[in-house]
Amino acid sequence: MALTSYRRLVWRHLPIMIFGILAGYIVGCNKPAVRQTLSFKHIFSRTPQQTVIDADINKYEPNGVKPVKAALVALVRNSDLFGLRSTIRQIEDRFNARHNYPYIFVNDVEFTEEFKRGVRDLTQAHVHFGILDEESWKVPEWINRERYEHVKSTAQYPHGEKDSYRKMCRFQSGYLHRHPLLADLDFYWRIEPDVEYYCDMNYNPFVFMQQNGLKYGWNIAMPEFMATIPTLWNTTVQFVAEHSELLASDSLWPWLLDEHGNYNGCHFWSNFEIVDLSFYRSAVYQAFFDYLDCAGGFFYERWGDAPVHSIAAALFLNASQVHYFDDIGYFHPSVLTCPQDARTKGTCVCDSNKSFVQDGMCTVRFLE
Repeated sequence: MALTSYRRLVWRHLPIMIFGILAGYIVGCNKPAVRQTLSFKHIFSRTPQQTVIDADINKYEPNGVKPVKAALVALVRNSDLFGLRSTIRQIEDRFNARHNYPYIFVNDVEFTEEFKRGVRDLTQAHVHFGILDEESWKVPEWINRERYEHVKSTAQYPHGEKDSYRKMCRFQSGYLHRHPLLADLDFYWRIEPDVEYYCDMNYNPFVFMQQNGLKYGWNIAMPEFMATIPTLWNTTVQFVAEHSELLASDSLWPWLLDEHGNYNGCHFWSNFEIVDLSFYRSAVYQAFFDYLDCAGGFFYERWGDAPVHSIAAALFLNASQVHYFDDIGYFHPSVLTCPQDARTKGTCVCDSNKSFVQDGMCTVRFLE
């Protein structure tokens, strides 16, 4: 985006920014990353060096040393067992039976032995189970409880009354990548119960991303339900105004804006994402998450991890570091993405005539 356009955007939102500061929008939050002025250079503003890996990657032994330290990861409940077993069965058939990347599942309570057995029955890969700590799964102390309870009782959007949904969104936004079970990983592939994978994957997406310097991979992009995030964009603009040096030199900022310079709601559905975890672990992302967390929108509204991840990727990564996996046919309840011509050829089995997200505004704008 041209500098003059950026200045106009900042001036347009200046009253909101000043009001937010004067009103003490983040008073009571004592996170060091928010209090301190960020002086470091943007670590993703240059083209990353590509890692040289044996091109004949599909022939490595599944139980051997993986070429990329990665795992398939999900936040799930014991009650999700059947839906998760369905997902694992498809991932194993389509990809992981040839690679045996480990699975990592985390929960806010202990997993039952039935759950553990039901998952392990489906794969030869290592499976790890973890529990969340109190810090990552709570309503923070700076949240005004009276205001929060009023929001829950009057919300007119899905899951508006639920503590657990808001805790989940906050956890996925700022804590999943910091769980100890992920500490040794370089990449993660987020999976969900009750989803479907329609295509054989004859390449390794982790290796593909590493070799090409990619940080964030997605395959569904749609507008967010704006009633859940009424102040997310204004809070983002405040953060950018204070830390404009953190914007990537060739960011996807324009992808986020409509013709009037306002947030258009576009975001990547994070129920499918493959991510270089160095991005989420970076000081840039952590400062952004802490700023949002202190603003309280995960609870006073219902900010989702999908728009948080998407806005961060669009602002702090170069466009060349964000990849559209349009070759992975995928269904998340109510939305299907399917490669073209899959009805008649190739290794995908899905109905491309029922796949509409490729022609949607957010996908088309990304490809322009």
